[in-house]
Amino acid sequence: MFQNDAVSLSHDPIHRYIAFTDRGRPADHEITERQLIDHPWLQRLRQIHQLQTAWYVFPTAEHTRFQHVLGAMHLASQAVERLYPSLQEICPDVPSRGYVESLLRLAGLLHDVGHGPFGHFFDDHCLQRFGLTHESVGAHVIEHELGDIIRGIRRSPNSHLADSEQLDPQQIAWLIQRPKDASNAATDEPQAPPKWLKLLRSLLSGIYTIDNMDFVLRDAYMSGYSVQAFDIDRLWHYSFFTEHGLTIHDRGMDALLRFMTVRAELFRAIYFHRTVRAIDLSLADLFAEGHELILRASPLDDLHAYRDLTEWSLLVDVSRWANSKDVRKRELGERWMRLLNREVPWKMLCQRTLVFPEGASEQSSIFSDEQLVDRRLRQKLPAELHDIPLRINMPRHIYRPHTRGPARDQNFLFDAAHQRVRPLRDNHLFRHLPVSHRICRVYGQTREHAAQVAAALDELIGPGGIDDLTNM
Repeated sequence: MFQNDAVSLSHDPIHRYIAFTDRGRPADHEITERQLIDHPWLQRLRQIHQLQTAWYVFPTAEHTRFQHVLGAMHLASQAVERLYPSLQEICPDVPSRGYVESLLRLAGLLHDVGHGPFGHFFDDHCLQRFGLTHESVGAHVIEHELGDIIRGIRRSPNSHLADSEQLDPQQIAWLIQRPKDASNAATDEPQAPPKWLKLLRSLLSGIYTIDNMDFVLRDAYMSGYSVQAFDIDRLWHYSFFTEHGLTIHDRGMDALLRFMTVRAELFRAIYFHRTVRAIDLSLADLFAEGHELILRASPLDDLHAYRDLTEWSLLVDVSRWANSKDVRKRELGERWMRLLNREVPWKMLCQRTLVFPEGASEQSSIFSDEQLVDRRLRQKLPAELHDIPLRINMPRHIYRPHTRGPARDQNFLFDAAHQRVRPLRDNHLFRHLPVSHRICRVYGQTREHAAQVAAALDELIGPGGIDDLTNM
């Protein structure tokens, strides 16, 4: 353990205290975690909300990506404390605990560094135009903007690197990016990453990760949904690495299912709240019509401009558009101001929920295509209502993440009765969870025809498999 004056503590409502290295040894010109935390690329995350538009609806949920990444860094140390012995047992070539802890802490701290305004929404409506995601932008920033600082960090609050070790920014960049299908794999990924690194990736891209465990706890607390959403200590206690991957003892299944249930409830109650999605509809229109005014070029071509682009800068800019001499910009600015004043044009008329169990053909359902639902719904309406303003919105939550695809085998179950490791999906309780659910909502600009729209939606859906959650 290092001297106490080399480590500082940050108060946190979720984890009580978050420790980070604060003072290096001057003779060694040592770089500390604080120097990375204080870097402009990290500090800009103070200006990007964690709940991309839900903070317009939940007044206390004003927390930011900055608070979240500190929490993810903290959980990385918890994960290493619990998991390093089992990782070392199955991967004799794994670096020192100090290396693994610092590597995972920095991956937690930097996993959101590429986010733009409104978080994932910005991925879909701006970054996608350049073939990018916040993860690919973040990986570039880690390697090309923060690499020298990362290589200079030698310790965490609990451990230190061996003298012969140096952190590799490329490994951190690889960790923060979700596994890709072989056909879409990035050509610049490390060739054949070592097994220990592949196993660590499950702590950022698996069912329960240092990312989603922090945001579930933090979002539930800050929104007022729940003070203690799930039992994280029990979840860690029953977790360990095996040859297969990140494994949970069957005694920990109740804690895991509680986590998954709360995460799904947050999607329904907070992230997919009807007014949040109504705001998203208006925001999508504004981005579609003025995206080139917000992001003129690929972030990779002008990293300095992208670093300066935050929610704060964007909202100040668009508020000024309302006074522009340019007619188009002025009209967009006036619409932005209406949205910022919470003048939301779309009202939810009705809602239905579709639950997809194992083996259900979700993609063959018409509810995988919003435009198709819109056309079919209008056909069911009386002729005089065919052209009324309507918007279909169908948020989808994957209840059992990575059931299929390149990340399906990130998490496993230890069956104590048979003393063997099995795929997590083989667990009896786990099999009874839905794979995913999709909410089908219809929005209009008035509620005048809500009854007719709801009746048309019921006729379109038909009997069976649908829960009517609300009809407003």
